[in-house]
Amino acid sequence: MSYSEPARAAGVRPTVEPISAAEHLAFVRTQRSVSFLQTPAWAHVKTEWRSESLGWFDGRRLVGAGLVLHRPVPRFDRFTLAYLAEGPVIDWTGDLGAWLDPLASYLKSRGAFAIRLGPSVCTNTWSAAQVKEGIADPGIERLTDLPSQWDNPVGVHVTGRLRGGGWLPQSPQDGFGVGHPQFKYEVPLAGRTEDDLLRGMNQLWRRNIKKAAKEGVEVTVGEDLKAFHDLYVHTAGRDRFTPRPLRYFETMFAALRAEDPERIKLYLAHHQGDLVAATILVRVGAHAVYAYGASATEKREVRGSNACQWAMIRDSLAAGCDVYDLRGITPTLDADDAHVGLIRFKVGAGGQAVRYVGEWDLPLRPMVYRAFELYMRRRGR
Repeated sequence: MSYSEPARAAGVRPTVEPISAAEHLAFVRTQRSVSFLQTPAWAHVKTEWRSESLGWFDGRRLVGAGLVLHRPVPRFDRFTLAYLAEGPVIDWTGDLGAWLDPLASYLKSRGAFAIRLGPSVCTNTWSAAQVKEGIADPGIERLTDLPSQWDNPVGVHVTGRLRGGGWLPQSPQDGFGVGHPQFKYEVPLAGRTEDDLLRGMNQLWRRNIKKAAKEGVEVTVGEDLKAFHDLYVHTAGRDRFTPRPLRYFETMFAALRAEDPERIKLYLAHHQGDLVAATILVRVGAHAVYAYGASATEKREVRGSNACQWAMIRDSLAAGCDVYDLRGITPTLDADDAHVGLIRFKVGAGGQAVRYVGEWDLPLRPMVYRAFELYMRRRGR
């Protein structure tokens, strides 16, 4: 069996078959960029769902791959929602039916009542300057009220073909839901230097990075997940979100490191012996992701969070990454919205806001899908 980049769909009618985790990982390693949610290791993190790796074949050549998580439906145990988070890894530029029709046929035969997927294909970008101007303008409430800096024709193509093929959009208007975010904030790294990146940051970020260094904040790559988790639980209480248990992070580190020792790293910022901030970085190929963060309420003035961010950005640049991904934002630019503080923090890093195609569902068994939708509405999704 041979491996390749996702094949161009013109003249290609791939078939879909199960592949081993080893075959899946070998394909991932041939790609420039893949979401960590589409690596075979992620199946060992989401243990509450049944999982399988699927491959798209052009003859004997593996030309695409995806991790499918099967979510059972209460009272419909024979059926599952087949979920490909930020995937699959296929050619999104051509005839999508050639790629997605065999996927639908295979998954329906395996008992799926619907497919949910989220192509890693962007549709629009907005510069940091545009976002800052939008926040300052009382007449602008959302990113989409601004003209985009760049419109991706592939994103327009994918959105149109999914809608035309009977797929149903699932990304909520505010950008956050039960799935993965449609709007993200990213810092391009390719072809840039550390000085370039610093110049791209706002004055506050640059000042905070200097402040942390002057105050003697030390950032190290460490192993103390318990210390991270204690600080993370503290952060959750302060910022009012539900924290994941320590066991989740232990499983995540064990699974991703078993696949690649450099896949995931824990950054710890200390000031005079006190842990003041901690972050988790995940990297697959040339894509680096800021996955989790935590910070102490005390000693915020030493700017440990900015020190962690700068350490992760520098390491991502040194590793040859194309992008540093700060993950989700909401598209709100309303200065009175509680979420706008998150955007302000991420915009300070420079870079750009990015809108992706978002998540889409294809009902394979409409009656079961409607029952699932009713169940989700009753439990508040």
